[in-house]
Amino acid sequence: MEFEKLLEIVGDAPLFETGLLLAGGVKPANVRRQLSRWTAAGKLLQLRRGLYTLAPPYQKTKPHPFVIANALVRGSYVSLQAALAHYALIPEYVPVVTSVSTARPGTWETSLGHYTYRHIKVALLYGYSQVDLGSGQQAFLATPEKALLDLVYLEPGGDTVEYLEGLRLQALERLDLARLRAMAERAESPKLLRAVDVITSMARDEAEAYEIL
Repeated sequence: MEFEKLLEIVGDAPLFETGLLLAGGVKPANVRRQLSRWTAAGKLLQLRRGLYTLAPPYQKTKPHPFVIANALVRGSYVSLQAALAHYALIPEYVPVVTSVSTARPGTWETSLGHYTYRHIKVALLYGYSQVDLGSGQQAFLATPEKALLDLVYLEPGGDTVEYLEGLRLQALERLDLARLRAMAERAESPKLLRAVDVITSMARDEAEAYEIL
């Protein structure tokens, strides 16, 4: 396969997998060998085995970090601090994209960023949806409420006043407190329910402070 042919096939895609190139009776070993050569030549960036993106200047669409996160570990969704920062619920820039899945925890260091995966049980795999990220890209992302509950669930002491205040949560009016409580009740987790009580109190305090101002 010539590189120009590859551009015709994947030129508009932010990411592509080797399997996309194996149709039509081509030899997998030849395709993988050519991909390795293009990677060594700086025409491709390999993110994990079988997952690539075109390198500049051939790249038409820069892959969004959340799209990369979904692709690195199938069945995962972006959550925790990465999602909270996306929703502007915490003030800090988050350099690591953290996702959750039912697979084993792990990390990926790539040329396009650092990605971490936390394990949750199957019963907690809810509260996320596919969202539009612009440039024709979509990714599975926790709702604001689920991102906060995932963080509470996974962090020791995550339900304490000290921990939740340490997050410096802001714009809490963006949270649907009824949905937050319903998600915690669905999980049947006393820890999450305790956290909801604290977060609800924080949201009320924030609203009262704005009224005074």
